[in-house]
Amino acid sequence: MMEKDAKIYVAGHRGMVGSAICRELERQGYRNVIMRTHSQLDLCRQDAVEAFFATEKPKYVFLAAAKVGGIQANAEAPADFMYENMMIEMNVIHAAWRNGCKKLEFLGSSCIYPRLAPQPMREDCLLTSLLEETNEAYALAKIAGLKYCTYLNKQYRTDYISVMPTNLYGPNDNYHSEHSHVLPALIRRFHEAKEAGAPSVTCWGDGSPLREFLYVDDLANLCVYLMNYYSGDETVNAGSGKEISIRALAELVARIVGYRGNILWDTTKPNGTPRKLLDVSKAERMGWRYRTELEAGLRIAYEDFLTNSTREQ
Repeated sequence: MMEKDAKIYVAGHRGMVGSAICRELERQGYRNVIMRTHSQLDLCRQDAVEAFFATEKPKYVFLAAAKVGGIQANAEAPADFMYENMMIEMNVIHAAWRNGCKKLEFLGSSCIYPRLAPQPMREDCLLTSLLEETNEAYALAKIAGLKYCTYLNKQYRTDYISVMPTNLYGPNDNYHSEHSHVLPALIRRFHEAKEAGAPSVTCWGDGSPLREFLYVDDLANLCVYLMNYYSGDETVNAGSGKEISIRALAELVARIVGYRGNILWDTTKPNGTPRKLLDVSKAERMGWRYRTELEAGLRIAYEDFLTNSTREQ
């Protein structure tokens, strides 16, 4: 287990996942967490990352830093998503290994799994068929990161693990009008429509895709748990094991926000993967289960949006 006074580096501490991990570490009494903002440390710069690790020598690393975005952002800038994520991952993981990091946890995404993978998706379905085209570049980068951890374990006997979360939401999310994920995008869209008195809101696709959501603080709890109790080359899925259609999700968000207009669907826009449900039995066998139901978590997320509505990350 991680010692309470051990030096722990959380990469990406200002993002939704990284900030949740920091909250969980503090809650559990870890007292020596180190962080760097992007202006202090550009993780895409190999020389800067190597200098940081050589100086700080963190014993444990949570790699939550990433360039993230929704369907539109991924479609518009696939090269950027691949380059930046691969640079971040390779620089941090390699520098951690070179500087004797005892354990590292890599945060991936459920989009690494094939577009038409059997549902619910087990950890061993990785690389068994084609990826979803709309976020292929991001998925390939994440696959490279988790595989690099596996190869270091095999070649150098490191203890580097990976966790693959489903769609996340919660405090400190990105509510950008064009580049956010589906849930924060819906929160913003319905809130602005309510404020403007708009008669309708148009959403992408036909509303049929099924998605699973996990409150980010529940993920953070699992991340710390795995760092203390899990070792292995195979990744661990993180999710609720429940799914909801995008149409039903939009209706739920509209109700929580208080928007009473019509919800329209633009079927000329892509749906993305038809269904994306994780098999979370592996985490459950370890004794972990999510705590926050979707509606309760969405109410917290909406309050966070109202507090941070001027912030577009």
